[in-house]
Amino acid sequence: MARRDSAYVKLNEFNFGKVKGGSLDVHPTEKALIVQYELEATILGEMGDPMVGERKECQKIIRLKSLNANTDIASLARKVVEECRLIHPSKLPEVEQLLFYLLNRKKSGNDKREKHSPRDLAPFEGLELDEEANINRIDHYVELLYEDIPEKVRGATLILHLARNPDNLEELLQNETALGALARVLREDWKQSVDLATTIIYVFFCFSSFSQFHGQVTHYKIGALCMNIIEHELKRYDLWQDELQKKAANQNVKKEHEKAFKKYQGLLIKQEQLLRVALHLLLNLAEDTRTELKMRNKNIVHTLVKTLDREDEELLVLVVSFLKKLSIFLENKNDMAETYAVEKLARLLPCKHEDLLNTTLRLLLNLSFDTGLRSQMVQAGLIPKLSSLLADESQRQLCMCILYHISVDDRFKSMFAYTDCIPQLMKMLFDCGESPMDPELISFCINLAANKRNAQVICEGNGLKMLMKRGLKLKDVLTMKMIRNVSQHDGPTKNLFIDYVGDLAAQTGVEEREEYVIECLGTLANLTIPDLDWELVLKEYNLVPFLKDRLKPGSAEDDLILEVVIMIGTVSMDGSCAAMMAKSGIISALIELLNAQQEDDEFVCQIVYVFYKMVFHQATRDVIIKDTQAPAYLIDLMHDKNAEIRKVCDNTLDIIAEYDEEWGRKIQSEKFRWHNSQWLEMVDNRAMGDDGEPFMYGDDGEPFMHNGDILERRDLFYSAGTEGGREGEREAETFSRDSTSSTGGSTYPFGSTYPTLPYRGREVEKEEGGQRPDLFYSAGTERKRRRVGEG
Repeated sequence: MARRDSAYVKLNEFNFGKVKGGSLDVHPTEKALIVQYELEATILGEMGDPMVGERKECQKIIRLKSLNANTDIASLARKVVEECRLIHPSKLPEVEQLLFYLLNRKKSGNDKREKHSPRDLAPFEGLELDEEANINRIDHYVELLYEDIPEKVRGATLILHLARNPDNLEELLQNETALGALARVLREDWKQSVDLATTIIYVFFCFSSFSQFHGQVTHYKIGALCMNIIEHELKRYDLWQDELQKKAANQNVKKEHEKAFKKYQGLLIKQEQLLRVALHLLLNLAEDTRTELKMRNKNIVHTLVKTLDREDEELLVLVVSFLKKLSIFLENKNDMAETYAVEKLARLLPCKHEDLLNTTLRLLLNLSFDTGLRSQMVQAGLIPKLSSLLADESQRQLCMCILYHISVDDRFKSMFAYTDCIPQLMKMLFDCGESPMDPELISFCINLAANKRNAQVICEGNGLKMLMKRGLKLKDVLTMKMIRNVSQHDGPTKNLFIDYVGDLAAQTGVEEREEYVIECLGTLANLTIPDLDWELVLKEYNLVPFLKDRLKPGSAEDDLILEVVIMIGTVSMDGSCAAMMAKSGIISALIELLNAQQEDDEFVCQIVYVFYKMVFHQATRDVIIKDTQAPAYLIDLMHDKNAEIRKVCDNTLDIIAEYDEEWGRKIQSEKFRWHNSQWLEMVDNRAMGDDGEPFMYGDDGEPFMHNGDILERRDLFYSAGTEGGREGEREAETFSRDSTSSTGGSTYPFGSTYPTLPYRGREVEKEEGGQRPDLFYSAGTERKRRRVGEG
């Protein structure tokens, strides 16, 4: 017996001496290292020989609670290797690297990650337990799922407590019986108990918090089931609302209404718990775009937008976060536009909940790239709300970006003048001092300055003075661009610039960056002020040589050359300035530039406008009419497809026709050809016989043309019943003109104010492909545009 006992003892001796170290990794949610190793257990026989061997893969978690920014990584790594025999000393560099990664992961802000750990959802009310869950009793917990509803809730809650520990997820995942039972109970009994549905969905949410488990959650079709549950609960909510309204309307059952309202509040709390966990699970699963597309096909956007009516802030944070994630796709964005999501989001602003406020603003920023949704934002009253939030430094950048997008549309610029937005922006600009400004801030200000009312608010107090001081001192291009936009508006703001004309003109005489000179010159060109002595400015700052040199094609960037042309048009309002231009040869330089830039509508229109301004003055008019072929070029442009070019050409040619009879006849002839081009084409065709020979005789044998020029036929110019030989009468014009004439003012003979072209500074719309056929051929003719100087 003693020997048998001895043998029995030896049979139960184990040898745990063989341990093989494995890989190292970081814990997915905690500040900890995970050591994977393999344990080989051997049962020894009576004589001490190994009889049965078994290998088991194990892992050890080394928690590093003291890891922080002040930790010495190298010292901590050595301590970990020394105290954990499972880690070979040769892996010290790897341990250091993993510790460094854990430290940086903490710094990068895990709290802001899109995926959430199971601890992000606290245990819900009513799901507490009076016992501690044990992974070894999982089979017992599964058996409870086959009992009545209270036992099912208890069993599911115990499993949930296990699932909330990430270390148990792998083992739970291998228990297909438990997961299958949970999925079956949820599918069959979710309508019978909100607590049961919430608890089981929470279990699967714990798995959904890790990407590697998404396949198993999808396998049990939990996502589709959650969509059905959410839709059902939203319908129940609508029924509750209707029932409460009916009872509230009946004053005879006031006590009954109070009782129903208390019951409603209890049900609402549990329902929102269910919605929160279900939506959280769907948000995790939406990490896969294919899964997200399935949700979209089941109207997830409409469901989420409908949920925005709730008051629970935690639920709203989740819903808005979900919408923000979906909003990066065009189809989802369109769904949000159709459901008027912006109107419901506007209700959330402003709010005291920091996360909800920030998430809502980020969603609105995504949506603000769409023109239609920007219009909805304005209609929902977001401009004053966002303007008031500019005072909050934590949300200022987001608000400014959204408002900047809204300010891009000219329709909405004027609305900013009736809020406190512009004073706040000006304060931010001045607070920057001489340090660089945020591009969002100055870009927003540049947009607002394009509106006349906004420009007046900007200039209030010392606004313009401070802007000019910063722009000129720092040579700040963007500040000067803002100033240039302010200068384009007629009224009191334009007169404020008289004090700065010299400072602006001085910037063109030194070697400055072209983009900076463009803004300064553009600001000067906008100053169409009658009282301004441009002749003195041109002489004092020697601007005429500068303007002439920059007119040469290729001498500078096209933008700068264009501003020079606009500047010449502005100063040409003054007769003495126009004479200086004529003497310097600028008119010839303009004609050369017109030849070089004849395909660019903007250049053509601005150069023709300069000619228009100059023909008011005798000195420049004689040069244009007698020394150049500019009128011929204007005749070709008279029928251009660009309406602004046609308008300026017609007005300029009318003035030329008044002062030069020869050109007047040519202009009249060309207008006749244009208005009667179809009739003339018919005459030309009739003049040819079937054999191609000229058909010169009528039916009575008389020459059809009577050997005369058709343009000499006065009866073609006048209607029947009028004398063909009227002297001094002109062809009826296509526009009305006043009989008065003005030189150097802003009112011109044809009765319109034309200080600047309506679309100056904007790109002219061109035909597809970038080519303008009408720039090469006159309408109604097949000839190429003649170059100035040709006969």
